[in-house]
Amino acid sequence: MPRRTATAVLTAAALLLAAGCSSGGSSGGPSGGEGGTGGKSAGPSRGASASGAPHATPSAAPAKGSVKVVDTLTTGLKSPWGVAALPGGDLLVASRDTGTITKVDGESGKKTELGSVPGVAPDGEGGLLGLAVSSTYGADHLVYAYFTTASDNRIVRMIYNDKRPAGDQLGAPDTVFKGIPKGHVHNGGRIAFGPDKMLYAGTGETGDGEQAQDKDSPGGKILRMTPDGEPVHGNPSADSVVYSYGHRNVQGLAWDADKRLWASEFGQNTWDELNLIRPGENYGWPEAEGRSGGDSSSVRPVEQWRTAEASPSGITYAKGSIWMAGLRGERLWRIPLRGTEPVAKPQAFLEGKYGRLRTVVPTGDGGLWLVTSETDKRGTPEKGDDRILRLKVT
Repeated sequence: MPRRTATAVLTAAALLLAAGCSSGGSSGGPSGGEGGTGGKSAGPSRGASASGAPHATPSAAPAKGSVKVVDTLTTGLKSPWGVAALPGGDLLVASRDTGTITKVDGESGKKTELGSVPGVAPDGEGGLLGLAVSSTYGADHLVYAYFTTASDNRIVRMIYNDKRPAGDQLGAPDTVFKGIPKGHVHNGGRIAFGPDKMLYAGTGETGDGEQAQDKDSPGGKILRMTPDGEPVHGNPSADSVVYSYGHRNVQGLAWDADKRLWASEFGQNTWDELNLIRPGENYGWPEAEGRSGGDSSSVRPVEQWRTAEASPSGITYAKGSIWMAGLRGERLWRIPLRGTEPVAKPQAFLEGKYGRLRTVVPTGDGGLWLVTSETDKRGTPEKGDDRILRLKVT
């Protein structure tokens, strides 16, 4: 349940710091979960933005794009999962299995451990998952984390103080939202602040498909909440953080240039999905997988892939396209868009070259950071894994 009141001590400490700083299961096996062992080989209505305002039809992205790996920023990361960019270009990286957060210098690649997040209980696909920096980070220096505990998945926030010694730079966690179902598989875990400065979270149904259709359960949903964990005015139900439902396992969230929300979702044995998210809509699971099954009330995905070709985790938007990292598929997908529709078939890059791919985020100069996932117990790690790659894309 959401925390109903903000923690006064946390708020006071954040303001003081800011003043002194300048800134699995039957459906979760190799096909249905995050993929088998790898190896190197939105708005309220169609045509509206997340805020509901109409927008002009944008120009189309080119049908064909390109990807070039121009640099390896850093190596030797252990089970990297969530990544959040700090003002100035440095990256925060969550280690799923160790429960630690590491800062990676955006120029040199130097790694500095901030500290451990108390209460993380790694298990299967669970552990320390998504990260996000506050939309008002310059004033409060807050870092948000989604993680698995012994009893649930939850979202907390912590003050990050880089003036303290390495390993002791995270303040005590303040729980923002708790009670998200946990499981050995399908924990979701991606969090992000949207253009509306609200906090969004993609969750999983832990292998129990009925949770996805239960609007009273936060499992198998996309959630939208205030930075304090409260329901947002304009949500489908005024007293609920549930934004959309009928999801199996959402691990990618991104907004396009017109502030529309997109999400990637793991299929079971047949179809993975890229969905355009609209508030209150039912995305069909467990009756629908990909464009198959369900009824006329279920939203169909914009694109779908065979699970062996994708098993998608993180996504982002750049150069008019959605970019999607594939775990089992071991490739980076580009989906060029004109508004809400693809202009060409998805294009695959880096197939099998770097193994499992977990997270993709913008560099800030039009490129991408791409994070590998070979040390997550399902890959075949080699010397240097896991790594962050800098990509030039068109």
